[in-house]
Amino acid sequence: MDSSERRRIVVAIAGRISRSIGAKLFTLVFLVLLLDLGLIGYASVRLHRQHLESETLRAAGRMSNVIGRSVSYYMLRNERDALEHTIETIGREPGIVVLRVFNPEGRISFSTNRSEVGRSVSQAEPACVGCHKKAGQPVSTPPPDRLRIFRVGDTRVLGVVSPIPNAPSCSSGACHAHPATQRVLGVLETNISLATADADLASASRQFIVYSALGMFLAIAATILFLWRFVLRPVKVLHDGTERLGRGELGVQIPIESQDELGELAGSFNDMSRQILDAREETTSWARTLEQRVTRKTAELRRAHDQMLQAEKLASLGKLAAVVAHEINNPLSGILTYARLIRKWIERGDTLETRAVEMADSLRLIESESRRCGDIVRNLLTFARVAPMNIGEVDVNAVIRQTVRLVEHKLDLGNVLLHLELAESIPKVRGDTGQVEQLLLALIMNAIEAMPHDGNLSITTAAPDDLSVVIVIEDNGIGIPEDLLPRLFDPFVTTKEEGKGVGLGLAISRSIVERHEGKIEVKSQPGRGTAFTITLPTTAAEAGATGTGGLAVAGGTA
Repeated sequence: MDSSERRRIVVAIAGRISRSIGAKLFTLVFLVLLLDLGLIGYASVRLHRQHLESETLRAAGRMSNVIGRSVSYYMLRNERDALEHTIETIGREPGIVVLRVFNPEGRISFSTNRSEVGRSVSQAEPACVGCHKKAGQPVSTPPPDRLRIFRVGDTRVLGVVSPIPNAPSCSSGACHAHPATQRVLGVLETNISLATADADLASASRQFIVYSALGMFLAIAATILFLWRFVLRPVKVLHDGTERLGRGELGVQIPIESQDELGELAGSFNDMSRQILDAREETTSWARTLEQRVTRKTAELRRAHDQMLQAEKLASLGKLAAVVAHEINNPLSGILTYARLIRKWIERGDTLETRAVEMADSLRLIESESRRCGDIVRNLLTFARVAPMNIGEVDVNAVIRQTVRLVEHKLDLGNVLLHLELAESIPKVRGDTGQVEQLLLALIMNAIEAMPHDGNLSITTAAPDDLSVVIVIEDNGIGIPEDLLPRLFDPFVTTKEEGKGVGLGLAISRSIVERHEGKIEVKSQPGRGTAFTITLPTTAAEAGATGTGGLAVAGGTA
């Protein structure tokens, strides 16, 4: 496993710990227990070591005193052999490294190591500094600290220094020549091995570490069990319940296993879940009731709408009947009048030679009025029935030029000046050429009739993009009143004088534009003129359309 993989694992573990409350609690408890038990273990081992060393030192001191009294006893009797025998016997005891007796000059008088007898030891050495202020100047009283610990190889050794005082019994003896003023006759040094004590201490330390680790393991296990039972499991149950509630399982309940804060939190969660479920059911009930009411009201509105449509149809039918009756009644009256007049001439016996001119004029008037009736009926049929469309590509500029040629005589009679501004290379429109021509012809004729004496007529084309073609037909005629603009494209709405139109031309024009999936707009100011703007989709727009994407080619009834 390389370093990057180990780093990734460490980061994943750290992220897991940072996101889990259980991991955080476990980490905190583990670190606290580890720190506490470590400090307690360290303090205990240290205290145990100090206690063991103190006991060892006291035992060594007592042993040194016993040896010192034994040495003093034999020295008082000047039994040198017994003294050496005692020192050798004690020196063979387990734990005794060496026993020495120094005279005041620092020369070894007796030793368990016979090879060093007679050797002098410098008073400046660390072993002698405790008993001498200066080299060669022994102190008059024993030092307060007679113990020292040093190493011989890998073994620690305890050295006990015991001064041999000049007792009165010794100074007055026949075998001694020491003056009474000399307080110390020599020094007894006892070196005791601490190997056994160190081994016992190491064993005790290892046992303590084992017991501490076992205690820490048991404490951590008990803590984890406690946390899992009383903290982590309730939190997990609460977390699972929250997730189930979030997934839409309204009214979910979780078990309450304690009466502590987590138990109270679980109870609050259950209450909240029930309230959400009740609110959801109440909302659903209200929604269902509202839906039923909306359905009922929609049906009522539909019936009312159907009744209004029926009423509008009847009103439109009545209006249409009135308009048709009015429009057709005038020419029919003229036809009837001139027919009666001709019949009277014939009944009176007037000859053709005498009434030829009058009869021809009357017949022409009858023909004209009959044609007018036919135009009225044809316009009504055009508005009421949608004729089939012959779909093809329409060149708008060519249709405009063709339409202008048809109305040249009207332009000349009305003294109207035409301005053509046709954009070059505009895309073709998908539609019916005949209906587009009918649309343009109706709008151009309306513009000419809005300028009865003279004026200017402007026809422009443009292609703002590849998806549409814009046609603008603008005049500077009498304009349209503002109150008529919102309903200008409604049937039977007209600005012409009575008898010159029935108000179906613009309605038919809008129908043609809508069938070509375009739009028509009008702007007008009374006395300043009118502008019609027609926007038709191109073949590119029709090809990119979704769904059926085509124009209506079959008609129906309006």
